[in-house]
Amino acid sequence: MNNVGIVVAMQEELDEILNIMKEIEKKQIYDITFFKGKIKFTNVVVVKSGVGKVNAARTTQILIDKLNIEYVINVGAAGALNPSLNIGDIVIADKLIQHDFDITAFQHQKGYITGVGDYIECNKNLLEKIRNIIDSLQENTYKSIIGTIATGDIFCTEIKMKEKIYSKFDAQCVEMEGAAIAQVCYLDNIPFIVIRSISDSPNGNNAIVFDEFVKLASKRCAKILENLF
Repeated sequence: MNNVGIVVAMQEELDEILNIMKEIEKKQIYDITFFKGKIKFTNVVVVKSGVGKVNAARTTQILIDKLNIEYVINVGAAGALNPSLNIGDIVIADKLIQHDFDITAFQHQKGYITGVGDYIECNKNLLEKIRNIIDSLQENTYKSIIGTIATGDIFCTEIKMKEKIYSKFDAQCVEMEGAAIAQVCYLDNIPFIVIRSISDSPNGNNAIVFDEFVKLASKRCAKILENLF
């Protein structure tokens, strides 16, 4: 029986998803704990990868190899790049890029990965389904947008970096795992989608704001998943 794979980076994100699951069983593979269960009537496997691209890619590959995954959803917090985004707003990725991947010395654009390209597109059917779910929730307390999400092994705090990523890639938000998960799924021919809730905005002091609002962002993503299945 196929499962939906759900990848998060942090404990707060994991806890909120476990709160909406039932019939939970743990499966240990290497040093990673995978939680198998159901959200409503859908079989899911949720896993905390840890922060960063290598952790996310490693965990996603194990998930696909070992747990019979139909498609992958990555949810979690992100930093706003688009100045119109506020804490708790939702960004649904139509495509992702690794903003810190740089082989421009070989006449490629920043973010271009050999054998993959630059922007990796999310599954259009999942994108439309998620969009419809968010619209159906009729929440007036936050907005949702579809756009590019940028990923890098940097917790972005500098305003100059924020502005550079925003203008270079037209990315709506920035985080540390999504595009790595996208790359693994793309190479394995597994459908995927990335959904992020804004927890902070790079301003030189946003680490404090992130700690305060990561739980809100996690709850918002979990609510979307609860209504997806």
